[in-house]
Amino acid sequence: MDELDLFARASDWTLEKVAGATDQLDVAGACGAWDVRTLLNHMLATQQYFVGSARGEDVAPPSSEPPELLGDDPVADFERARSLSLEVFSDEAVRTRTGPALGIAFSDQLVHGWDLATATGQDATMPAGLAEAAYDVIHGRFSAEQRPGVFEPEVPVPDGASAQDRLLAYTGRTPA
Repeated sequence: MDELDLFARASDWTLEKVAGATDQLDVAGACGAWDVRTLLNHMLATQQYFVGSARGEDVAPPSSEPPELLGDDPVADFERARSLSLEVFSDEAVRTRTGPALGIAFSDQLVHGWDLATATGQDATMPAGLAEAAYDVIHGRFSAEQRPGVFEPEVPVPDGASAQDRLLAYTGRTPA
């Protein structure tokens, strides 16, 4: 599994969802109680966190109240963040030193892309293979004690649920 390729594909898909949401920034319910603008700020803050951590900077994890990072052009903001993430993580030494960080960043991009698509009425079907890869990366990685502030409680899904539904359920989202 090439996590850099997975991140590139997931963030490309998510960037399409950002482009489709730029005129809906005040729509509520994008991720819990957040509106679309707050979700986008959180997503940018999360990418800054992963990049800063990968560079060895002293950065705090994203908070439940993200800073205002979104400018006048959300698509350009996300293109810059995506490019920087790909640049930093393209260094094999960085990926070795940061362990699972890129896989978690990939999963975060994908799941929040779904949040954004769902909130703004866009097609929320994840690209082939990405949901299964993200599920494999994060499933079981977070203990019950670590879930608060990261995920809501896991939602039950039936046996035979799709990879996307299993991923969403594991991250505390109710699949559509």
